[in-house]
Amino acid sequence: MFKTITMTMLLALIPFMGISAKKKVQKQSDREYWCSLAYKMAQPVLENMAKGELQKNMQTEFSPSFDNRNKKVLYMECFGRLMAGVAPWLTLPDDATAEGKQRKQLREWALASYKNAVDPQNPDYLCWGIGGQNLVDAAYIAESFLRAYDTLWKPLDEVTKKRYLKEFAKLRHIDPPYTNWLLFSSTIESFMAKAGGDFDEYRVNSACRKVEEWYVGDGWYADGPVFAFDYYSSYVFHPMYLETLQAMVDAKVNSRLDYQKYYDRELKRCQKYSIILERFISPEGTFPAFGRSIPYRMATMQPLALMAWYQKLPKDLSNGQVRAALTKVLHRMFDQENNFNEKGYLSIGFCGNSQKNVADWYTNNGSLYMTTLAFMPLGLPADHPFWTDAAQPWTQVKAWSNQQFPKDHQWKDEIVTKDKW
Repeated sequence: MFKTITMTMLLALIPFMGISAKKKVQKQSDREYWCSLAYKMAQPVLENMAKGELQKNMQTEFSPSFDNRNKKVLYMECFGRLMAGVAPWLTLPDDATAEGKQRKQLREWALASYKNAVDPQNPDYLCWGIGGQNLVDAAYIAESFLRAYDTLWKPLDEVTKKRYLKEFAKLRHIDPPYTNWLLFSSTIESFMAKAGGDFDEYRVNSACRKVEEWYVGDGWYADGPVFAFDYYSSYVFHPMYLETLQAMVDAKVNSRLDYQKYYDRELKRCQKYSIILERFISPEGTFPAFGRSIPYRMATMQPLALMAWYQKLPKDLSNGQVRAALTKVLHRMFDQENNFNEKGYLSIGFCGNSQKNVADWYTNNGSLYMTTLAFMPLGLPADHPFWTDAAQPWTQVKAWSNQQFPKDHQWKDEIVTKDKW
């Protein structure tokens, strides 16, 4: 009798179990997937920092070869890099969707976190001025303000704004090496120019001059006088050079440099480099892992993401193919669920946390939030063609399946500028 009743109850539940199962396996849209990943990365950082508890609760990790710098730099690295990546997304207006609710929550946490970051009485006051590394990560905070000026800078109270301008100015005592570090200075100073504060024009213009000298052609920059085959054209050069120039244009600075002319030329270089990045993505959703700082993961694709957000993709790259390619890489890298530690923070590795050998002497798990820099297309609304156009095969899919694909060619550009300084 008991068996009969039990079997009858199970049979009655089958239709509802089927509905439940269908809901569980319902495929996310590309945008829903991107949003879920971005929120997963941002939530533990911003929720804790908004309460002044990030430095108390974050599960930290350092490279086995980490040098003797103050380990508290990790928190500024984590916050600045995360905000530079999610800032465009937070600029979208509030709505009643599940995404809109999460986005609003992140924005509220972010604004509270910005305030705590420069409040000396708050436990999450960041380690401003304790070493050269601060110049790097202050630049990512400034970059986040440039990417969401009206949304993340303007709403801050006047005391907090003055504290940021004061902390940024104090970093001028750091003498950046002749590498991509010059752009960290220029990003901070150009933000201060846009914000109406005092700024050091020399730090901006000298960075522009050196970057022009280091351009080697076909969209690539040397990281200093000698070319290194790595992804620093992705991590720093293209985005921060473009944003430095745009901020100086916005600030209407009267300078010997024609910032608009340099911006227009750099935009073309970034578009060419984006073509190369898209061609790096294999049919399987992988890209070549070479050079230092490879644990930054998706930051490699930052210029491609930036061009999509700017709506300036080159004509050979459609919205559908770029979205499909980047989505494939995100799935390939993050679906394994082994890129995060027990408390939900990113963990050192490349395509998993069993690859800690790829860490550099400066790598900590705060550094890894550079990966969010590929999420900038979330700053485009859900009804934008980047999200609504049908997925299309990207270049390597076409090339390896006997389809027509665009022939690549050298991009003709001035390698050495002839401008008179």
